[in-house]
Order: sequence, then structure tokens, then C-alpha cells
Amino acid sequence: MKDSSLSDIDAVGHAELVSSGQATPRELAEAAVERIEAVNPQLNAVVLEWFDAAIAGADDAPDGPLRGVPFLLKDIGATQKGTPTYLGNRAMKAADNRAPADSVLGARFRAAGLVTLGKTNLPELGTVPVTQPKAFGPTNNPWDLGRSPSGSSGGSAAAVASGMVPVAHANDGGGSTRLPASWNGLVGLKTTRGRQPLPEGVSRLTSELVVSRTVRDTAAVLDATHGHTPACVFQLPPPGRPFGDELGQDIGRPRVAVLTDAGAEYDADPECVEAAWVAARQLESWGCEVVEVDASVIFGPLSRVNGRAWMAGITRRVDALGEVLGWPLAKEHVDPYNWVAADRGRSISAADAAAAAETQQVWVRQMFEWMHPFDLLVTPTSGCPPLLTSEAEPDADKPWRVGRLYGLVGRFTMPFNVTGHPAISLPLHWTTDGLPVGSQIVGRMGDEAALLRVASRFEAEMPWNHRRPPVSA
Repeated sequence: MKDSSLSDIDAVGHAELVSSGQATPRELAEAAVERIEAVNPQLNAVVLEWFDAAIAGADDAPDGPLRGVPFLLKDIGATQKGTPTYLGNRAMKAADNRAPADSVLGARFRAAGLVTLGKTNLPELGTVPVTQPKAFGPTNNPWDLGRSPSGSSGGSAAAVASGMVPVAHANDGGGSTRLPASWNGLVGLKTTRGRQPLPEGVSRLTSELVVSRTVRDTAAVLDATHGHTPACVFQLPPPGRPFGDELGQDIGRPRVAVLTDAGAEYDADPECVEAAWVAARQLESWGCEVVEVDASVIFGPLSRVNGRAWMAGITRRVDALGEVLGWPLAKEHVDPYNWVAADRGRSISAADAAAAAETQQVWVRQMFEWMHPFDLLVTPTSGCPPLLTSEAEPDADKPWRVGRLYGLVGRFTMPFNVTGHPAISLPLHWTTDGLPVGSQIVGRMGDEAALLRVASRFEAEMPWNHRRPPVSA
């Protein structure tokens, strides 16, 4: 089973090969390692490897629904005991920091039968929407090696898009699953706040799942991993039926809002605007009511508080690194943008931070009221197509200047991390240069089921899985 055609088979298909006796987990792991070794030198997507140990233990994978599926972890968020955990940071790499235990999600990945072969690249601390950390260097987009795969799950997205593995871990605190899905031609679901287990943290923003090439893979991993623990700060009731059962079901006649206006401060690229309208027109052809809305609430004056809160969050992430290492970090230990952002975040007083939190909640309430008349909201996923890696690199003297560019990239994704709504990016449009740009569909709180029903219909009528980037296994 080392045939390169395995790169065309999704995760559910890999699991079916194992369950039917047509392949063993070890054979699938060996084949995936061959693919990684063939294309990773061009992409730099996989930065930490434990191939020999993974192959040796593959046939002992638990008998879960995804037994034997080759898998990659992103180097932040979910952990598995003993694996290097550097978060894209040079000081953590020098210290060879290791995960002391499985996180809840890491354990669920393992119990599902996924065979972890290594870890993928990310921007340091996962704070920006491009993947070019000083610790490991940039990951290249398989659709154009001179461009970024976005971030922060850029390594995972490049690995899946190029066929190294069928599915890889991703997480999303401001668009970090949806944006790489958009720039790599993949499916990326950010779940509702509380859907995925996160007892090890208290973040209101972060959701963890995967990037994949098929909707059924996303649903299968969600079915295998969702559900809170008693220690989770945010909790949701379980779905009425498995998420996989939603695929192919009637989508009904949802009322759909379309937003392509990026507000007064930014102009969304016309290709990304078109990606939103591709989705909207298709929904309208299915009998859905489609209404165009403006940006007066989502990008109004109150929304500016989200940027201040994000800056303060970077300060906390940098300080937390020092706590893990046992000594305070200096400028030479942290990538330039993060160091400057953390320094600026320290200028926010406790009183200002409390006021910002209150303002943010007022904005969230307005967002709920604004979205309430609609079942779905369609937007571009990113504000621009895949950037050249060179233009996304912070200026050596004034690294904060790149922040405006980062803001354009994540303009349409960040709001729904703050509100907690589920949102999915689908690969429905390619630019005239042949680059993927995603269409984002946002659902009602707790209603991933509706998003998966709609996504599966898009996949059936506007299929994308046959598309392959120039750099592919």
C-alpha cells in the first residue's frame, strides 16, 4: 500500500482500507512518511518528526473510527505526551520543551485511532495569519512556493493540500483554521465555543479541530472528538445525532445574509469578494433568501476594541512562555512582531483592560442582534488572496507596520472567535492566477449541523477534491 494514489484518498477512505483488511495502519504510515519525505523539502510544513516510532507503533493504534489514518499535530494546542512542544519559539526549541501529558483533545485524537507522525509549522505562538517563524523558517504554499499558506495552521494546511496526510490538526483563535483552509483549497471548520474540549485553558476565542480536503473528514473527526469535560469553562449540550449523519441531508430554506464590505479601514480584494458571492449565488439558486448587509455593526467603532484585546492577549502569551521556561524572556528570544505587540500590550492598564472587556461584550450583544434574523452569514474568508511570503515578513526596524496587513487577512474571521459562532471555510473559488480563496459561512450558535449540511451540498454540486496544487505527493 505504498502507491502514490493513497494521496487521493481522504481520512475516512484510509480508515475503510484498514477496517476492510486492504491495508494495515503500518502500511499507511509508511506510505505517508514517503510522501512527506518527497514534498516536505519544498514546503517546510512538517518541522518535527518521529517517523520510526510512529511506524513501529501504528498497528497498535486503538480501534477507533479513524484507526490507522496518518495524522499530524500542529505544534500548539492539543498535545500528546512526550512530544516536542515548541510553539514555534526559539527559546522553547533550545530547551527541547516536551509535553508532560496528553491534553484531552490529544488523547481523543489518539483514541480515534489517528497515527501521529510529527508536528507542523506555525507562526510563533500562533498569533499571526502567516507561517514564517524564526525558529523553523517559512512554510511555502503548495499552490505557489513564493506565497504564504496563511496561519496559524499553515503547516497543517500545506501538508494536507499537498497530500502528505489526509487530515491534520488545526486550531483557530482568530481565523487560524479557516484562513489556511482558504489559501490552500481545503475545508476548515471553527466550531462553536464549547463544542470541543479545552479544560486546559480558559480562552474564549480558541476552537480546535482539523483541516481536511472533504466535508466527511471534518465531520468524522468532529464526531470522534467533540464534547466537554466537567472541567471545561464553556460547555454545550451534545448534538441530536452524529455530525456525519448530517451530510447529504436537506438544507431547508435558510435565510442568508451576505457581507463583503470590510469597513471603512480596509478594502477586501475583488477575488475574495467574488468568493463570497459564488457561495451566495449558489445558495440563492437552491431557493434560499439572500440579503446583502453592510458593515456598520461588525466593523463599527465598537469593534476596534477587539484589536486592543488581541494585543493584550499576545502580552499574556509571551509572559506565559517565560513561566514555562522558568525565566523571563528577552527581545532576542521572541520574534519581532510578537515582542513589539507584547510590549504595547503592557501599556494597557488593568482599568483599561476591564473597560475593553466590557466594551467587547456590548459589541458581542450588538452582533447577536444583528445576526439574529438570519440563519447563515456568508463572507469572504480572507480579505486578500495568498500573500507573497516576502511581503508578509515584518520590517526589521518597524515590525508593527505589518499588523495592518495581518488585519486585512483576518478581517472576516476574527469577529466570530469573539462572538463564539461556528464558521466554515469552503474552497469554492480560485483566482485568475489559479490560487484558492475560500468562502466563509457562519452559522447560528451550536449549529455546526446546519453548516455541515450546507457544506456537503456545496461539495456535491461544486466539487473541489479533484483539484491538486503544483506541489503534491
